[in-house]
Amino acid sequence: MGRRKKEPRSVHRENIVSAASTLFMEKGIAATSMDDIAKAAGYSKATLYVYFENKEEIVGILVLNSMKKLYDYICSALIQHETTKARYDVICRGLVRYQEEFPFYFKMVLDKINIDFESKEYLPEERETYQIGEEINEKIKNFLLSGMEKGDLRNDLDIMPAIFNFWGMLSGIIQLAANKEEYIKKSMGLSKIKFLEYGFSLVYHSIAIKEKGL
Repeated sequence: MGRRKKEPRSVHRENIVSAASTLFMEKGIAATSMDDIAKAAGYSKATLYVYFENKEEIVGILVLNSMKKLYDYICSALIQHETTKARYDVICRGLVRYQEEFPFYFKMVLDKINIDFESKEYLPEERETYQIGEEINEKIKNFLLSGMEKGDLRNDLDIMPAIFNFWGMLSGIIQLAANKEEYIKKSMGLSKIKFLEYGFSLVYHSIAIKEKGL
């Protein structure tokens, strides 16, 4: 324990957050106590409270981390290709990769986040989470506008509702494929990848301009 005391505060916080993330995935947030987190991280409960006031603060950091990871995936997808369809395909693959590598984060991104920073107290992480979410929305907005300007996407899209429906449909398909992989294989004879490809194609064609002759 003496060596631990010499470590930077950030190291202790990272240790605790990492342990909490594992417990949240295994037991769920509600069923995980601060005692559980302290034991898993190798700290006393009193020491735990030196670094975090409560469980909500730990959850706030995890939500923020999840948004940062999602932002990185989206940015990486959008800079790799020029054509609208290719960029869309890479966004979809990036989201699938994100869900497979960070399933807990993926679910947290879809949860309700705080948007009221005037009438009540909030954690610093909550405002940053909101800001990153807005930056992600701006990236998708630019993707849609670019596709419309190129004549690839419908020019009657109402951008903000389109963005939220875009997220809702893609995230829903990805989460469904993860939850029902065996059922999809048994009842449809489709692999998870084929099911996702079909779903992604449906979403794209809902916003794309139909090619002549189709």
